[in-house]
Order: sequence, then C-alpha cells, then structure tokens
Amino acid sequence: MSEHSVDHAERNLSDLIDRALSGEGVLITRQGRPVVALHPIRQSGRPVLPEDLDWLAQRRIRTRRPSDDAGQLVSRLRDEEW
Repeated sequence: MSEHSVDHAERNLSDLIDRALSGEGVLITRQGRPVVALHPIRQSGRPVLPEDLDWLAQRRIRTRRPSDDAGQLVSRLRDEEW
C-alpha cells in the first residue's frame, strides 16, 4: 500500500484514483497519520432486465382492501368485549 500526503493527493488525485482502480492500495495521510484509503467501489451484479420485472410481478402478493375504514375499525375494537 502506498502512502501519500494530502498535499500530494491534491496534486495527483487522478493518478491516485487510477492506481486504486488497478488494485493498488492507496493511503492518504495528514501529518503522517492515515486519514483516507482509496479503493474501487464494487460494481453491482447485473442490470435489471424485463424478465426480472416479469418474475417479480408473477410473485407479487396482492393486499386485500380492508372492509372497515379506520374509524369503523377503532369503534369495533373499542366495543368488543374482552
């Protein structure tokens, strides 16, 4: 892992990013202490395809519409005997 000061990183950020993307560890230091590590962001799996959306649509769980509105439900729960 290579270490670079903040000042050097400011002047050479593009190069340091390229080095991190190629797999090299890049550590940025301030006053000799490590403060930031550069590393590539992992790419997501694959793009979402229309077939994926069809698969999800086929497995969607439909919700039922409640028979009572909120006021009726609260009244019914209030009036039930425990």
